[in-house]
Amino acid sequence: MKIGINGTGLVQRASIDAIEKHAQQAADHGFTSYWLAEHPTGGLDAMTVLTVVGSKVKDIELGTAIIPTFPRHPMVLAGQVHTLQAAIGSRFTLGIGLSHEVMMADLGIPFDRPIRHLKEYLSVLVPLINEGKVSFKGEMISCDATTFFKPEQSCPIVVAALGPQALAVTGRLADGTSLAWVGPKTIREHIKPRLSEAAAAAGKPAPRIIATLPVCVTEDEAGIRARISKNLKMYGQLPSYKAMFDREGVEEPGDLALVGTEIQVQEMIEGLKEAGVTDFAASEFVTNSEEADATRTLLRSFC
Repeated sequence: MKIGINGTGLVQRASIDAIEKHAQQAADHGFTSYWLAEHPTGGLDAMTVLTVVGSKVKDIELGTAIIPTFPRHPMVLAGQVHTLQAAIGSRFTLGIGLSHEVMMADLGIPFDRPIRHLKEYLSVLVPLINEGKVSFKGEMISCDATTFFKPEQSCPIVVAALGPQALAVTGRLADGTSLAWVGPKTIREHIKPRLSEAAAAAGKPAPRIIATLPVCVTEDEAGIRARISKNLKMYGQLPSYKAMFDREGVEEPGDLALVGTEIQVQEMIEGLKEAGVTDFAASEFVTNSEEADATRTLLRSFC
């Protein structure tokens, strides 16, 4: 299992400089990847940020976790991918997802037929990125285009897929999944089997499973879990995540976090590997320098 860093905790600061320094530190510390999310109404464009970051931070995979699909036509997103790769090279992984109905409502965008939307979106996006052209007419999305770029190699595409239908579409059409707020039991019993079955049926290689969860090495396990549940409670209220909480048998975000002593957190990370996670993108949730140092030291030990 590869170990990366998820820098989404910096997104609300809207500071490219802070994200660049964070990514550079991750590269210096030997992590294999650095991931950044894009909030639908936050105004910080993750791919533009990663283009700037990638021009300065070398030798580390950069990826989005995730870009919401409804606000962007796949032609627009494919154009961004080609432009980004032309600037920094072929070490970018595109993570996309449907986001959530309540977030799309804030943009005035209907969350109509999400599975049909995802299937047609990938049917346009994948050939545009990998072949530079597509001719597709769907019920919700259509595109007849040839890009100015002539792709020499593909860009991996992973999807934030949680439900059975989304996992089936993702396994057939994408390269893997990018997960947030999903525990090891759910990954082992639900995510990996469904995703792998769909990929195998489509003749595709074993899919990548990228997982992100908060991590903290601390002596105050109860306090940190309570703080995570309080600060990030909205995630436990979103229907798609709530369904994963129910599968895992937990009630709050703090229950899923990897929090405790060094040995406890080490065992939790190893549990993700045993469940089928191929890449763990750690989201460091720390409240002081001691926790920060201990958490980063433990994560580096896995590298």
